[in-house]
Amino acid sequence: MAQINPSILSADFARLADEAEAVRGSDWLHVDVMDNHFVPNLTLGVPIVESLARATDIPLDCHLMIEDPDRWAPQYVEAGAGSVTFHVEAAAAPVRLAREIRAKGARASMALKPGTPIEPYEDLLPELDMVLIMTVEPGFGGQAFLDIMLPKIRRTRELIAKHDLELWLQVDGGVAAGTIERCAEAGADVFVAGSAVYGAEDPAEAVRKLRGFADKASADAWWACAH
Repeated sequence: MAQINPSILSADFARLADEAEAVRGSDWLHVDVMDNHFVPNLTLGVPIVESLARATDIPLDCHLMIEDPDRWAPQYVEAGAGSVTFHVEAAAAPVRLAREIRAKGARASMALKPGTPIEPYEDLLPELDMVLIMTVEPGFGGQAFLDIMLPKIRRTRELIAKHDLELWLQVDGGVAAGTIERCAEAGADVFVAGSAVYGAEDPAEAVRKLRGFADKASADAWWACAH
């Protein structure tokens, strides 16, 4: 079954506990951490993650769009994140970092910007629990989906299958009713959705609808049939 992770980047930051409750039934809450260095935007950090972890029982999926994740990522596990994603473009020692995240009890995930190919990192895949393919340039919510990322999603799924890995494949950026099916057909099974969820009149219903679209598209997808 597809997993839907609403992004609180599109939520009301003054009401985060209520906004988390509004998407009850989601698989994870996606928390975008930006440092105004790796990406040109500044969002929340460890203290907010700690508060959010106390305020909701939905597990937190922290996406670190920051410099020096080798130093900071373990602190997000300690703050209560159940999954921590670092950008491979920023990590000095990605294998060591992934192992440290896992050792502290969270799922380890590696993100790639649109211009970063997956192939050079094939040997790292067994060290991970998830790969995140960015379908927009990281840094801001509300961007249009980049269709040119669909072949990259497919190639990543092929590498996962090649090594027979139980690895989740997440997409983030422009995911909505009109794009989620194409992502699922290409091989994604975890979907970050911001404005498509929090911009809806009923965010929880939006999550259910997106999951339905993704499940229907993936049921007969090439990768699901070969699994």
